[in-house]
Amino acid sequence: MKRRSFISKGALGTFSTILGAEIVFGHEVPLGYTPLALQDPDPFKLFKKDSDMTVLNTKPWNIEAKAHLLDDKITPNKFMFIRNNGLIPENIDVNNWSLTIDGESVKKPKTYSLSELKTKFQQYTYQLTLECGGNGRSEFNPPAKGNQWTIGAVSCANWTGVRLKDVLEDVGLKSDAVYIGYHAADIHLSRNPEKEPISRGVPIAKAQQDETLLAFQMNGEDIPLAHGYPLRLVSGGWPASTSGKWVNGISVRNKEHDGAKMTGTSYRVPCEPVAPGEKVADEDMCIIESMPVKSLITYPKSGAMIKEGQSLNIRGHAWAGELEVSKMEYSVDFGSTWNNCTIEKPVNRLAWQHFSAKISDFPKKGYYEVWARATDSQGNGQPMLLPGWNPKGYLNNACHRIAIKVI
Repeated sequence: MKRRSFISKGALGTFSTILGAEIVFGHEVPLGYTPLALQDPDPFKLFKKDSDMTVLNTKPWNIEAKAHLLDDKITPNKFMFIRNNGLIPENIDVNNWSLTIDGESVKKPKTYSLSELKTKFQQYTYQLTLECGGNGRSEFNPPAKGNQWTIGAVSCANWTGVRLKDVLEDVGLKSDAVYIGYHAADIHLSRNPEKEPISRGVPIAKAQQDETLLAFQMNGEDIPLAHGYPLRLVSGGWPASTSGKWVNGISVRNKEHDGAKMTGTSYRVPCEPVAPGEKVADEDMCIIESMPVKSLITYPKSGAMIKEGQSLNIRGHAWAGELEVSKMEYSVDFGSTWNNCTIEKPVNRLAWQHFSAKISDFPKKGYYEVWARATDSQGNGQPMLLPGWNPKGYLNNACHRIAIKVI
């Protein structure tokens, strides 16, 4: 009997690439069937991640780092968190990839090939901080729905691409442009081609910042597939959900973008403080824009032991959304007193900053915690413990803490 449906050539090619070998008799694979070698894949090999990373979800893939893995000043791929809302695209033809700019507020829609983007516009490289809006969600009580991120959904890589503002200028915008929204090639979990897993955006002012890129390289190489190959939007300092992967469209809107995950409670917090567990009406929720001030101790690893009388060197990173970090402090007495750290300037706007300190004030043997607190250029400091509760568990910027034992 003749088989009537087979897996697509694009999906077959993707499977072969992941497996690193040709699938012999691949033309006989039935539609919808996933080869055994990929039914329970090793995510660390699949995405070239360090085996010490933590997998939070497989459908879609969501993977985070531990604090000590983020010690590099420039985050390498192997330690970079993965946050997906849908399925990774199965059929990417980079030679025919295009980006269409349209929407109510463009003078005339225009489509660019990837080659045209790379050759027509000047390329820029910026180190940009990307953090999931739900980073730290696991600490909220009552618990908030969603991936239970701890502290590792943040990264700061070098991104190379063209400025979105240059492309928008080439297209031509109407005077009523107020927002942009992205569209991408990822697949809705239902596999319904008419549904977008996520389509978020930013106000036109953010879209036109120098550092907002249409990027095609990460750390000097093609962007890995899991991070948006062959083209992604990068808008540092805001929730990483505004930095769409696999981007093939940008809509310039004359109103706030209303794509998937832009409405309701998605990536929104109560406009005014609420009691833990309180229900909040959609109209009382405000969109998250610039991320709050935050820091992370990346050395030593929590649980380190030192000998009595020995000093402890610590280091880490701090960031503050659209702002700079102006002060960095540590405490070994649960926040009763604070001491200054050395804090470096960012290599460019929206990059995280590196801090360090030598701690010599452990009075005797015993258990200690080192707490880190950053303050931004407007005087906003990290709360010592969990900040205001919100229904989705966003924006937890409480002080990071590591455990130390003096023996």
